[in-house]
Amino acid sequence: MYVLATLSDTAALPPSSFPLPTARALENWLNAKYSDRILPNVGLCVCFHSLISTSEGLIAHGTGLVNVNVTFRIIVWRPFKGEILQGTIIQSDREGGVWLGMDFFEDLQVPPSVLFEPSVFHVEDGKDESEGVWVWRSENADAENGKGYDEYFFDRNEKCLARVEMEVWNDVPPQMTKPAGAVEGETAVEERKQPYAVQASMMHSGLGPKLWWLGEEELAGEVQEAEEMGEGDAGGGTEGVM
Repeated sequence: MYVLATLSDTAALPPSSFPLPTARALENWLNAKYSDRILPNVGLCVCFHSLISTSEGLIAHGTGLVNVNVTFRIIVWRPFKGEILQGTIIQSDREGGVWLGMDFFEDLQVPPSVLFEPSVFHVEDGKDESEGVWVWRSENADAENGKGYDEYFFDRNEKCLARVEMEVWNDVPPQMTKPAGAVEGETAVEERKQPYAVQASMMHSGLGPKLWWLGEEELAGEVQEAEEMGEGDAGGGTEGVM
């Protein structure tokens, strides 16, 4: 899930950073530029890891900035195919399927074609399409509902496990432009694509909402244990990573 990427850049250190050790000033500059940024075909940058090499600093004329050529390693989040990720259902729709969100990433999509079969998109009477959910209808001749199948719902806010299938990279222009033929003064309305998305599947045993497989009591115990571990790690979670 997390890998090290090697990058090169020219850091422009402002005079306010001069009192700091050079390594610390470079680390601050690189973190400010790259943290939480998606680099094409690299992944989602998390934070600076280590320096490999630096050049002598050159003072830029008229600005006082010191330019330093630097080669460094950075921690990148980029899941591999077949990896199992945990996320929370944040959205469902008929065309796109199920969207999962993680603490730091919300472009994890599970298309309808890779949900458990057969799955249908269900909207209750009187409700809007945006409130619909996907439902897996598992064949069961002894089902209590008398329909010959059990219904398992991909409800919003359910914690799920999904298997990574592929990455999706999009070229995103820095500024949105009006489509050809747009009327002067008319505001362009265009859906902005995400630069990086991950497509996953939930069609194998153990995947999908954890509630299906663990039951309410075991799932509640797992959540409590995770919260206790999080509290125990508070304040020291990043020590030793940098």
